[in-house]
Amino acid sequence: MGWGFRRLVSSLVIVNKEISQTSGMLYPRESETREVRSLDGIWNFVKSDESNPTQGVREKWYKDDLGKVRDTIPMPVPASYNDITTEHAIRDHVGTVWYDRKFFVPRSWEKDQRVWLRFGSVHYEAFVWINGEMIIKHEMGHLPFEAEVTNALKYGEENRITVLCDNALIQTTVPQGKITEVAKDGGVAIVQTYSFDFFNYAGIHRSVHLYTTPKTFIEEVEVTTDLKANNNVGCIYYKAKTNGTTSNEATDEMYLNVVLRNRDGNIVAKDTTKSDLKGVIEISKVHPWWPYLMHPEPGYLYQLEIFLHTANNTLLDVYRLKVGVRTLSWNNTSFMINGRPVYFRGFGRHEDSDIRGKGLDYALLTRDFNLIKWIGANSYRTSHYPYSEESMQFADEHGIMIIDECPSVDTENYNQALLDKHKSAMEQLIHRDRNHPSVVMWSIANEPRTGQFHADSYFQFVANYTKSLDSTRPVTAAIAVPHTDDKAAKHLDIISFNRYNGWYSNAGKIDMITQRVIEEATAWNKKHNKPVIMSEYGADTVEGLHLLPSYVWSEDYQTELFSKHFKAFDILRKQSWFIGEFIWNFADFKTAQTVTRVGGNKKGVFTRSRQPKAAAHLVRKRYFALGREMDQCNFPEDLFTYITDASSPRSGKRDETDL
Repeated sequence: MGWGFRRLVSSLVIVNKEISQTSGMLYPRESETREVRSLDGIWNFVKSDESNPTQGVREKWYKDDLGKVRDTIPMPVPASYNDITTEHAIRDHVGTVWYDRKFFVPRSWEKDQRVWLRFGSVHYEAFVWINGEMIIKHEMGHLPFEAEVTNALKYGEENRITVLCDNALIQTTVPQGKITEVAKDGGVAIVQTYSFDFFNYAGIHRSVHLYTTPKTFIEEVEVTTDLKANNNVGCIYYKAKTNGTTSNEATDEMYLNVVLRNRDGNIVAKDTTKSDLKGVIEISKVHPWWPYLMHPEPGYLYQLEIFLHTANNTLLDVYRLKVGVRTLSWNNTSFMINGRPVYFRGFGRHEDSDIRGKGLDYALLTRDFNLIKWIGANSYRTSHYPYSEESMQFADEHGIMIIDECPSVDTENYNQALLDKHKSAMEQLIHRDRNHPSVVMWSIANEPRTGQFHADSYFQFVANYTKSLDSTRPVTAAIAVPHTDDKAAKHLDIISFNRYNGWYSNAGKIDMITQRVIEEATAWNKKHNKPVIMSEYGADTVEGLHLLPSYVWSEDYQTELFSKHFKAFDILRKQSWFIGEFIWNFADFKTAQTVTRVGGNKKGVFTRSRQPKAAAHLVRKRYFALGREMDQCNFPEDLFTYITDASSPRSGKRDETDL
């Protein structure tokens, strides 16, 4: 009883602890001083027994080939493992799985350089061994991690990498879940449950790289930008951090030569730093980074080339990254980029597709951005976790604004361990994405239970910590509780709210949408005097189902429901504080098996195979109309289907030639 009471009391006391900071983690890029090799491909795969998840660790499976202790199957990397096979046991597996593969490292890598192993993402927890030696442990899906492996490799020989992946979610993971034991025919089943509405895909989701650096190298680069002289002059403020193999190497006198090239590859500016390795580049006649449809040249990127030299001018390292020059500002009524007000029109999305699950897929990524631009969206939220680094690069290049969300979804049962991990998730996310011009806002949670008593202090800690890491972007969260119950929104810069009028509330009642949206958005603004975004609304829609009059689940109903929301948004837009509309969802996606989900969540305007439903064409007309109204963009030639020439009516009999 005493122990239980102490546990209860400790769970009610939440303090603001220091969080360890991420170092390094630059995206792997080849240069004059660096090589990059991919370990993507087919790996060997073994599923642990659910009732004995630590068996492989106890028996040291990592000391030899997995095939010598269990029968293995081939498994692609990157990919979720769940939908690759035809087995229920793999799709629905709870607990640990093992991967391994062999690879060669050239002899040339042994001399005068260091070697690093980097994972783009493993969900949820990962343990990594090289040649039987533990290299790194990382907890948190959707975010990268790396370790130096210089001394663990055999050069000019074959090496083995082994990965243990654990997908179990509990009340102190981000996101949260619960694991229970449930009786089944012939025994007991380990069952993972969670409240969030997407499938808990697991595995090595993003690319695995080996890369080299010099012994002393550029470890971090941080960039911020500014515009002045009526957006005609741009400033890039940069600073670098170095790492050396001995304690004094990275503190010896060094300097940077920095070169900036424009989109055509021409040098437009240069700079040389002192030993503090920081400086500013000024660009006359700058090309600012603009969102899609706000400018004829959206997503303009410069290339920043950084050359690290010793004091005696010896070149040590070279690293390059793309930079977009833009400014962000916000107040209690608006959000602005480069001094111009922004109206967000976009989607909540998921990294989700058939077979590969959440695995990185360049074909799918390219298709998605083609569809985003086709439909006229200028933004999306990375619901409900960080998306791949490659997708962030695509967003930079295409001028798509990102509300960058951490993996906290349906957060509840607030406790100290959860807070520490939540803050760590934000720290890792900001460290990874801080240099992306497309990232215009941080989202610290989706639909947290902010009516609970401890939500106030909990989200005050998370929001303030996020602002301390990056003061150049506003902080938001997608809130689903009523404004009268919420305790978190007062800590945010911009209010985002999710509400499903006409679906979860008053399903089928098309005439109970418009006024309710107006009233709720107005109430949020009146309470907090901050800009407001509707971050989710929508209706599940079965592809090809048409019913007249419209009926829930039909394409006709989705179209009418959107139209009623559009009317509310246009009324709200007259109030300057309403700054955006995000449909849920971009495309259909998989969820856990329930009787309310026929093959997953069907709220997409595109199918899971990325084909448009009827509502996609309506949304396209609206989004381009908004772009035309606000930013004078041009209409696509195929936006409107020809019907008739109504400008020159003829008298007399009409026939099919009039159409």
